[in-house]
Amino acid sequence: MPDAKILVVDDEQSILDLVTAYLRREGYEVHTALDGPGGLRAARAFKPDLVILDIMLPGMDGIEVLTYLRRESDVYVIMLTAKSEETDKIIGLSVGADDYLTKPFSPRELVARVKAALRRLHDGTGPADTRTLTFRHLRVDPGSRQVWVDGEPIELTSTEFDLLKTLAEHGGMVLSREQLLQQVWGYDFYGEERVVDVHIGHIRQKLGHDRFIVTVRGVGYRFEDEEA
Repeated sequence: MPDAKILVVDDEQSILDLVTAYLRREGYEVHTALDGPGGLRAARAFKPDLVILDIMLPGMDGIEVLTYLRRESDVYVIMLTAKSEETDKIIGLSVGADDYLTKPFSPRELVARVKAALRRLHDGTGPADTRTLTFRHLRVDPGSRQVWVDGEPIELTSTEFDLLKTLAEHGGMVLSREQLLQQVWGYDFYGEERVVDVHIGHIRQKLGHDRFIVTVRGVGYRFEDEEA
């Protein structure tokens, strides 16, 4: 998606300028905002395909901006967090961030994550994803990106859907967190595996129970449900 629209929200002009330069070099249309309220207004007006959102913002912090965004949109969000603020990372993921990157970061790494996310979002609409996965209690339709549990529709974010679909496609197999990072996020970032755990927790909560995704302690996760 070289013509994708990206919104970058950060209160440091130098970071905005640097990230914008790297992203525009890749052909993306980039808009920026320096504070939380401005970022929220820009997201509503600009309708970006992806948002890069700093947690520490004046006026309204990134967590609050993300909370509002998630009420209105399923846009892919990469949060920027301070290196020492582990709590902020978890809160951001819990509120609905798809990914996070710790400051200071390499602009090339950020661009790589943006490319991986946009590629996955684009590929998820392709004809290869039309085979419905049908089980006794769960149905996953990649074509419409919808999920049903015992006939009841369940709303998942884009990342949650892709994570559940990946596990369902490998039913009965144990997938490590590293494998899930590679297959769902499109890259491997060692030491940040908690992003998988938080999204798994979201999926279990939305499905109403954890019978579909089993934790294999010390290894990863396994999908379980009898085929219909």
